[in-house]
Amino acid sequence: MFGWFGKKSDAQLIERHAQVVANKRAQAPDRWDAIQALSQLRAQATKDAARERIVAIVAALLPRFTYYTDPTITDQEEKDLAFRVILDGGADGVPAIRTFMQRSEALIWPLKMLDRLLGPEEVIGELLALLEPMDTEYQRDPQRKLQLLQALEDRRDPRIAAAVARFFEDVNETARFHAVSAVLAQAEAEAHREAAAKLLPGEESVRVKGRVLERFMERGWDLGTARPSIEKQPPPGWSVAASGIPARR
Repeated sequence: MFGWFGKKSDAQLIERHAQVVANKRAQAPDRWDAIQALSQLRAQATKDAARERIVAIVAALLPRFTYYTDPTITDQEEKDLAFRVILDGGADGVPAIRTFMQRSEALIWPLKMLDRLLGPEEVIGELLALLEPMDTEYQRDPQRKLQLLQALEDRRDPRIAAAVARFFEDVNETARFHAVSAVLAQAEAEAHREAAAKLLPGEESVRVKGRVLERFMERGWDLGTARPSIEKQPPPGWSVAASGIPARR
C-alpha cells in the first residue's frame, strides 16, 4: 500500500484517520478532527493529481456512512462533511465508492455520491452491475437488493426493464413491489406486460396487485387472461371496466 504514495507518512496518516472515522465509539470531536484531516490530505492529493491517494482517502471516509450516532445533529454534520470531502475529490474517488457498494448494506449515501459524480447512464450501469449477481430466493437480510430496486424505480433507461423483470418472482414482497414499479414505469414495459398480468391471479400482496393494476390503468392496458381473477376478487378500491382495463372505484 505504501508504494502508492510519494510519502510513506501520507499512507500512515490516512490509515490512522480511517480507524477513527470507522469507530462508532470514538469521541465525536476526534472523528470530526479525523474527517477534517482527511479533507486536508484530499486537497493536497488533488493538487498533486495523486489519484491513488484520493481513492484511499475516499475509502477511509466511506465507513462513516455505515452507522448512526447520538445526538442526531452530530451524526448528520459528520456525514455532511465526509460527503463534501468525497465529492471534492471528483470522479477519481468513484473506484472506492464502487468497491464500498459491493460489500456494504448502506447504499443510500454512496448512491447520492454517484449521482453527483457521474452521468445518469453511468449511475444506472453501476446499479445494474450490483444487481446482476443477486437472485430471487430467500435472503435473511435483502436490504441491498431492496435499495437497488427502489433506486431503479425512480430512473428511466432502456436497460432497466429487462434487468429487473426477473424480480417479479422474488420471494420478498417488497422486492416484487419495487420490481413491478420499476419495470412498468419504463418505455419498454410493453415487453413485460404479460409477465406482470400473470402475477395477479396468484399474488397475495394487495399492494403489489394494486401497483400492477395502477400501471395497467395508466397505460390503458386490458388485463387479458388475468381479468377473471380480478373481476372475481378485486383488491380493495379496484374494479374492471367493460374494456378489461382496471379502474378505481
